[in-house]
Amino acid sequence: MLALLRLVVFGFIILTVIYVSISVYSRSVRRRKLLKEWQETGRPGDEDTYIKTGMAQYEHSLRRRLVWLVYIVPVTVIVLIIYVMNFM
Repeated sequence: MLALLRLVVFGFIILTVIYVSISVYSRSVRRRKLLKEWQETGRPGDEDTYIKTGMAQYEHSLRRRLVWLVYIVPVTVIVLIIYVMNFM
């Protein structure tokens, strides 16, 4: 039981570090693309407003939600492995 608790705690910590890293990277890539897009379209309006609007759209995008798979996929695989090894 102690081994399972250790797996859960350390697994959660590791997955959180991976999630934060991917999230920060994804946001920086999106911000860079918005800045490049703003410069290529002839600089319409204020740069900060353009980027804030684009980042607000990003917050509700599918890509942002897919980052949650960092938690879902490993936990599902581990639970499936435990189930198969113990009950089949």
